[in-house]
Amino acid sequence: MFQNFRQSMAWLHTWFGLVMGFVLIVVFFFGSLSVFDREIDRWALPDTRFEPQPMPSFDRVLLPALRRVEPDATDYAAHMPALHDPARGPMTPRLALPADEYWVYVTHRDPVLRMGVGFGVPQARDPDGHNHIHGESTIDPRSGAAVRADQLKIGSEWFYPMHYSLNWQWQNLGIFLVGLAAVVMMAALISGVIIHRKIFREFFTFRPVKQIQRSTLDLHNLTGVTALPFHFFFAFTGLVIFAAVYFLPVSQFQLKELHDRHELIEASETGLPHKPASVPAPLASVDAMMAEARRRWAARDMAGQVGFLQLHHVGDANGYVSIYRAGSDRVALVGEGIHFRASTGEVLREDPPRSTVAQIHQFLTGLHLQHFEHWLLRWLYVLGGLLGCVCLATGFIFFVEKRKRQHARAGGTGSRVVDALAVTTVTGMVIAAVGMLVANRVLPADLAGKGEWEKLAFWSMWALAMAHAFTRSGPVAQARMNPAWREQCWALAALCVAAVALNALTTGDHLLRTVFTATYWPVAGVDLSLLATAGLSAWSARRLALRECGRSTTTAEAAAPVEPAGVAHV
Repeated sequence: MFQNFRQSMAWLHTWFGLVMGFVLIVVFFFGSLSVFDREIDRWALPDTRFEPQPMPSFDRVLLPALRRVEPDATDYAAHMPALHDPARGPMTPRLALPADEYWVYVTHRDPVLRMGVGFGVPQARDPDGHNHIHGESTIDPRSGAAVRADQLKIGSEWFYPMHYSLNWQWQNLGIFLVGLAAVVMMAALISGVIIHRKIFREFFTFRPVKQIQRSTLDLHNLTGVTALPFHFFFAFTGLVIFAAVYFLPVSQFQLKELHDRHELIEASETGLPHKPASVPAPLASVDAMMAEARRRWAARDMAGQVGFLQLHHVGDANGYVSIYRAGSDRVALVGEGIHFRASTGEVLREDPPRSTVAQIHQFLTGLHLQHFEHWLLRWLYVLGGLLGCVCLATGFIFFVEKRKRQHARAGGTGSRVVDALAVTTVTGMVIAAVGMLVANRVLPADLAGKGEWEKLAFWSMWALAMAHAFTRSGPVAQARMNPAWREQCWALAALCVAAVALNALTTGDHLLRTVFTATYWPVAGVDLSLLATAGLSAWSARRLALRECGRSTTTAEAAAPVEPAGVAHV
């Protein structure tokens, strides 16, 4: 079928990249937005536009707020029938479920504070299993007042999960699909290196004035080679982070007994109670435990604030409090946990140094999730993600440009379909994201279920962009350019400007205020990024208009198709 190994790698690179590229570009784009997900939250929720706060008093602020958290109605309806054993008694009403665990999480970038409660199931089918109905809340740490639950944190609750799960939660299918795309991406990267003999020369080669195939391929090679280590690292670490999810069917069924036994052994080795004693006990001052944890960290030259706190077996004699350090000053995702007996405040355990394997895992995980405080490195992450988007987008364009004349002569529609899908996943995806921000500012702040309306706006905008791309793709069948590229660039520019204007009109936080008067960079950064996107989109639309009119084309447009590094794509 192939004359040599490099031709087979070219085939694999082309078709693997095409089939899964539409998923990968979504992962790259929303992964880039996720680097500043908390800042996007501040833009979307004006009530949370204040400076990040340290962990507040547990005794005075957090405990009363945790006691107000209720079991989530959706979680109760979905899981309670499976967890409850009818033979042991009637099903416990949702609001009567007892709290079994508390957790509280704060970051150096998030002004509001997230907390949750795990409610126990009294008559469970498997008393030794994980029998919890969950409830979560977000509060203002300055007062303990709850933030409205029906408001969507667009950055951390929509854009961030989109990059690893496509927001397709059913049976974790989105996570599995993204995992498959990551494997395909690693294969595409390796095959791309193999088919390019002169990879270092192509690193410095970009000819924008050449014919569109040549300039597109140059840009594809340039962005692919420049960010090659970045792309490979993030594909690999993404697989490492979600390895437990990928093997969940095995661990949950075939290895369940071994998993349960491991938990018991771990509890006996650490001295932390695995099961409740079913004996009521009071809760000592958690504030005193946090102060002791900070003192011990400082004694080990790791002075810092509390980032995560968890209380196990609430109100039980075997209850204990786990306090973890906020590791924003390090790359490795490790919390130096200290565990206290909940009823007395006695220190039960300090986490020992991890093994070499665990340290490597924590470093790779921390480098991927970037919870550290380093703004320059965050912008480099954004740059790397956007380079991945450019690499994939130019790959789509090169595929279409290389084949559309041949398909037009043969009367085929392959190029037309691929081009329409490329428009949908390049400009259409960005239109959906920015359109969601516009909807956030247009919809009334007190609208019930506002978050669901914003999600609907996101999918509707993307669906409209897809319909427009296919409707306007007729010229591609005649070996001409799809005008949807130009038209959607103009639409994107208009939406970006509208989002900035609406933010200024509805909140008063215009750029003159957020940059000069009352400096607040999370909101200013989002506005400036939107204006930069608008400028780039308008410039791109203008360039595309010139190409459509034939003003910037040369006689080289009719030349033979360009092959990457002399290898024919099969």
